[in-house]
Amino acid sequence: MISGKILSSDGGPIDYATVSLKGTSYMCSANEKGLYHLKIPAGEYVVVVSSVGFDKVETKINIKSKERVKLNIKLNPVTQLAEIIVVGNQLSKVKNSAFNATAVNTQELVNTTKTLSEALSKAPGMKIRESGGVGSDMAVTMDGFSGKHVKVFIDGVPQEGVGSSFSLNNIPVNFADRIEVYRGVVPVGFGADAIGGVINIVTPKRQRRWFLDASYSYGSFNTHKSYVNFGQTLRNGFKYEINAFQNYSDNDYWVDSPVENFETGAINRKKSEHIRRFNDTYHNEAIIAKVGFVNKSWADRLLVGFNYSHMYKEIQTGVRQEIVYGQKHRHGHSLIPSLEYGKRNLFTKGLDVSLNANYNRNITTNVDTSAVKYNWRGETASLNSPGEQSYQLSKSVNNNYSAAFTANYRLGEKHVFTVNDVFNAFNRYNEDLLTTPPSKDEFSKVTSKNIVGVSYRYMPNTKFNFTVFGKQYHQYVSGPMATSSAQDVYRITSRSIDYLGYGAAGTWFMPLGFQMKASYEKAYRLPTIEEMFGDEDLEIGDISLRPEASYNINLNISYNATLGSHTVYAEAGFIYRDTRDYIQRNILALSGGKSAATYVNYGKVDTKGISASVRYSYSKWISLGGNFTLMNVRDNMPTAQGSTAENLSYKERMPNLPYMFADSDINFYWRGLGRKSNVLTVTYDNQYTHSFCYYTANIGSNNDDYIVPDQFAHNLTVSYGIGNGRYNLSLECRNFTNARLYDNFSLQKAGRAFYGKVRIYFGN
Repeated sequence: MISGKILSSDGGPIDYATVSLKGTSYMCSANEKGLYHLKIPAGEYVVVVSSVGFDKVETKINIKSKERVKLNIKLNPVTQLAEIIVVGNQLSKVKNSAFNATAVNTQELVNTTKTLSEALSKAPGMKIRESGGVGSDMAVTMDGFSGKHVKVFIDGVPQEGVGSSFSLNNIPVNFADRIEVYRGVVPVGFGADAIGGVINIVTPKRQRRWFLDASYSYGSFNTHKSYVNFGQTLRNGFKYEINAFQNYSDNDYWVDSPVENFETGAINRKKSEHIRRFNDTYHNEAIIAKVGFVNKSWADRLLVGFNYSHMYKEIQTGVRQEIVYGQKHRHGHSLIPSLEYGKRNLFTKGLDVSLNANYNRNITTNVDTSAVKYNWRGETASLNSPGEQSYQLSKSVNNNYSAAFTANYRLGEKHVFTVNDVFNAFNRYNEDLLTTPPSKDEFSKVTSKNIVGVSYRYMPNTKFNFTVFGKQYHQYVSGPMATSSAQDVYRITSRSIDYLGYGAAGTWFMPLGFQMKASYEKAYRLPTIEEMFGDEDLEIGDISLRPEASYNINLNISYNATLGSHTVYAEAGFIYRDTRDYIQRNILALSGGKSAATYVNYGKVDTKGISASVRYSYSKWISLGGNFTLMNVRDNMPTAQGSTAENLSYKERMPNLPYMFADSDINFYWRGLGRKSNVLTVTYDNQYTHSFCYYTANIGSNNDDYIVPDQFAHNLTVSYGIGNGRYNLSLECRNFTNARLYDNFSLQKAGRAFYGKVRIYFGN
């Protein structure tokens, strides 16, 4: 037997590193403390140790019969990764999980201007949909489920109600160490009411004595982005870290749209004009500070934090591009104090606990007081009453309380028990600033939810593990409900709901580098704050919405092999969802030709889909790969909602959902250009989306006005790193073919754009 500990160059353990014998099938993974044990026959071997973010180490050993060799190995962190890793088994902790999970390593992207959402789009089954440029509304589509079906976490902490500054399309990619994506069935450790999946942003946890990472970028449409991250960890365990970032853009790119004729009041939808956006400036600023202690006898991590963010957003369009605003805007800020505690082997060996808690106070002011209306040429016409969309000067005050507790107990090497409890409470009240003094809503909008999960994991050997789990869901809702057809009389209403979910997941490490995963879950998704209460502007909520129930099945098989300098990874997955009380976002026509969005419990939806991912790399010189996703999300209601009439959309695709999309990339590395420690990287990547219907296919497929067309975007990035990544310069061209791009019906995204970025990194 050989055994020992895998350590980083600073002496800290590296969890879940892979230990293997070169040219054999013998391998194992280190545990969360970096410890490993591997039983092997007597003989001479080359021990290979690898972990993402560290250089691989090979060591020769000669072991005799019945001998036990202790072999501790140190790994050095890499400064330039050889590829963008979008594979489940490159991060052993994710690989060993029985859940259908992949991981995106963001370290190769730190010299680009990409955000976390753009990095996330490289994972199989993922589609990021934005309504415009920098700061626009964003929704994640994962295996046919979008928006609220997919929950976002940062280091396991749910990101509900944190404000637009902390949306994935506003956070720079430098913020994260990696992104974990759990598709479909979700581990109880997240305590999530997600039926589409979970995205977990994992920030760097390496204990560096000191470091500074700073960058600035400038590009088309007067876009400025900056980021700085610095901190220290002292010998006595005291630690502090500061993250700060900002985004600014005029978003004044060109679009093609029909233009309202103020003389006739008509919009000729058959005729488009090439016009520039003019009321779409966005900027946000955010700072995240943490201070506390690490690696103490009473806590592995005890940190208190404070986040502050501010945003200003001009609103150019409604839910359709033909409606344009010239002065409508919103601004706001959020304050988030937080507490983070974690301890392994608390009171007894094998008991690990963690606690995360925060309070978020988010205040948003909506301003729509203009007495004139605009068209896309910037022309104006008087309004009969003020308000381009709806006359308002209102302040929305949101208070969100969140706490998550997790306890894991390891009994021997084969058994792990987990208990998780996530509590979230929310209340909102509005102030009408048009009155003197400002008037408050008669009724507050209140909700709370608590999700308790328990699981048992059995690991009889290194080739197989199995997990069973259960979840208990509870939600309380209180708020106003309209009692008149004119929606002008309200009464307070409240309700409580309780549901029980359950599931199982297993994985099998097969011979020849194959791995198979399977999972099943009966899950519930509780209605969100926005779905029940709206956003006090363009989104109208419905407090009576019922939770979605879904029966989920995931199957996945992957293959990984390293042959000399060649590395190949491939995976394919199948998903099935039978969803009841599906919550659908619809467009609601308002008076005056205006529109808003509303939510309804649609009924039954059936989802089947496949995804595939392939990646190849040669040494440290080239890597290439891609993903393909095909989803079949169908209306499974034989009769129309709320009646016995035939449903004309029965068995048709659900509207406004991309169902076939793909992406690919190729990366070239010229190491030693200029000096040995320098690297030139050239990356080409693309994204393809097949056309899809805005309305149900049997209605929209015969009308080009209701179809989002085929799209194919191409991007090119050239970056040069000096001194092992200490100084970096990057140039990017996005959408260099200047294609028309849409993520949502009629809402056009930017054409060709250029960006440059400088970045420095110092640390020890």
